[in-house]
Amino acid sequence: MGKQVAVTGKTGFIGSHLPEDFRTVDLRKPENEWDFFGCETLIHLVGASHRVFTESEYKFINVDLTENVARNAIASGVKRIIYISSMNVTWAEAGILPNDIATKTKKEAEDSLLELCNANNVNLFIIRAPLVYGKGAPGNFASLMRIASKNLPLPLGSINNKRSFVSVDNLIDLIILCVECQESSASIFYVSDDQDVSTTEFLSELISSAGNTPRLIPFPVSLLLFFARLVGKKSEVERLSKSLTVDIEHTKKTLNWVPPITLDEGIRRCFK
Repeated sequence: MGKQVAVTGKTGFIGSHLPEDFRTVDLRKPENEWDFFGCETLIHLVGASHRVFTESEYKFINVDLTENVARNAIASGVKRIIYISSMNVTWAEAGILPNDIATKTKKEAEDSLLELCNANNVNLFIIRAPLVYGKGAPGNFASLMRIASKNLPLPLGSINNKRSFVSVDNLIDLIILCVECQESSASIFYVSDDQDVSTTEFLSELISSAGNTPRLIPFPVSLLLFFARLVGKKSEVERLSKSLTVDIEHTKKTLNWVPPITLDEGIRRCFK
């Protein structure tokens, strides 16, 4: 791989899929024990996600800590930073999703890194990812896996939206490419499996890959939202039924990259 690579969040879901010889930087240790010496690249994965944090926690983890890590890394000689952000930033900017505190602080972190890297002649790769799935993935995907494993009859058979997802294997492939890339300017890259499907199709594939026969009952989304509102589940159903897609043409052309595995294969790997 050439020069050494430092990783924050290497014990997390995404980080655990990176090469073993990438150096783990444990941010729980005192700052003077963060070791970036001899590393050319930093992959920053640590962020506030998968549970509810306070506003000050989001600000500290997503913005202040990110900036502090970057300053330390740059001072130690790091010349390339790869920051894993969220497609929610793009969707919030487009008015598709609310600009909540988690999303705002991700954007603040991006802006801070852009300023730092430009001022210090450091290459910056910001990767905005949609829902990342794979075996053992936390958060929303874990909820979908529970639905698939229980295989209860659910009125989710008529959701005709379009959603982009990214297999952790495809995301890792892009991260490794960025490690080796010689691009010399700050860039934002979008990533996905390059196959948009409906929530119904995605759930059906999950259920089938789990060895079950899908039992997703056709039911009008408008009525589904109505009943969800009555039982306090409106936001969950809205999240399932909304279209959230990613255009990765810029990433493919600029980096000469194509997702190496299909969405179907990515889902099958969740059950191996």
